Amino acid sequence: MAIRKIPQRRCIGCNTSKDKKNLIRVVKNAEGEISIDITGKKPGRGAYICNDVNCLKAARKGKKLERAFETQISEEIYDRLEQEISKHE
Repeated sequence: MAIRKIPQRRCIGCNTSKDKKNLIRVVKNAEGEISIDITGKKPGRGAYICNDVNCLKAARKGKKLERAFETQISEEIYDRLEQEISKHE
């Protein structure tokens, strides 16, 4: 039986590669709306962040989500990300 490769993605907060299933995906759809994608299947441009508050703080401080999506990110998205991270810790 063949061993399946586990997809790797890079966290925008700490810039380390981790398994895709261990990261939270933030997605920008075709209409330009930013949302949190728990399933990892929503269409659109995605950015990944660890389940770690420190990574979220680093991403927020460096405006890394803004750079990834080339748009302003609302405080609501950051608050929802923080809630999602606290669920997984």
